[in-house]
Amino acid sequence: MATKSPKSPTFPGPLTARGAVLAVLLSDSDQSGNPPLQGRTSLAAIIKSLKRKYHWPVEVSSFPSNGADGRATWATVYSLPAAVVERALDRGGREWLERRGAAKSAP
Repeated sequence: MATKSPKSPTFPGPLTARGAVLAVLLSDSDQSGNPPLQGRTSLAAIIKSLKRKYHWPVEVSSFPSNGADGRATWATVYSLPAAVVERALDRGGREWLERRGAAKSAP
């Protein structure tokens, strides 16, 4: 039985919520100053879409944490493997990030 070869990741629209999340995943800069996502779509739903529709191999890890009110909670971290980021940047990702930056700063 032949196995299906994995599809290559594709880039969503640069000004979409998916584009904003992918830009963070492709970036190695500090993200603490980024504005929060707007709208009613959760980050988990966007990650799911990036994985299923756009074929990005997003890795998910969760760990116990303390909430602001002292209760125990879980924190989730999303990331892309370094090799995937490097390959994506070499295959049009840098240009996509530049187009995203230009589109964001356009009046």
